[in-house]
Amino acid sequence: MELKSKEAEISSYVGKLLRDNFGKGPSSVFVSIEEPYITIYFRDFLAPMERVLVDQKEQKRVEETRDLLMVKLFPEIKASLGVIADITIEFFYHDWSLPNRTGLFLGVMDQSQCDEDHIPGGYDTKEKLHEEIARISKQAEKIPEHIDSCYLNDRTIVVIRDGILVRIEKELIRDGLEESLKLTKRRLEKSLMHNNNFESILSTEIQDIFVDWDFNQDKSYIVFIVKPNKS
Repeated sequence: MELKSKEAEISSYVGKLLRDNFGKGPSSVFVSIEEPYITIYFRDFLAPMERVLVDQKEQKRVEETRDLLMVKLFPEIKASLGVIADITIEFFYHDWSLPNRTGLFLGVMDQSQCDEDHIPGGYDTKEKLHEEIARISKQAEKIPEHIDSCYLNDRTIVVIRDGILVRIEKELIRDGLEESLKLTKRRLEKSLMHNNNFESILSTEIQDIFVDWDFNQDKSYIVFIVKPNKS
């Protein structure tokens, strides 16, 4: 099956999956497969009851419920991606932008499946972006031990941070407070990221920012959805 056909089939599958499990599906789903990543970005995704909660400033409750449901759905999604696109997802991340009614899934493929010589797109302002990410990370927790990033396509930038947890966070994780920590970090980091100079660094409009963590690996992914530059 051609790549575009795989992406289209995954888009249809994810739209139906969300509709079946949340009571309302997104109006559009954009899928991009670029080793070693697959991104699934969806728009206009907010169920009527969720809209009521968001209007009542109960955003945290919506995120908690969605996160719990995604834990159940991830094994099914991984298995379906294997059948549809013949790819094995090793790690899966997700985040929501409730004010924008958008969301994103990020899958990291099994490295043994990927072409070792394939490197996703670089860009001229990579070092400057990493400096800004380090500055924001320092405000929220600490400067990451390592930062890398790439352009997956003309509207998606993936940033990887390794070694960002501080000791108090590690203790909270040991005490079983992962979800509370994630919700707090998500709110804090995204507020910092939305008040910065990313757009001037990238010379384009940032339409969405998503962030998620793998606490076991002490790793975090940030995904920027940007407005494509007209060439």
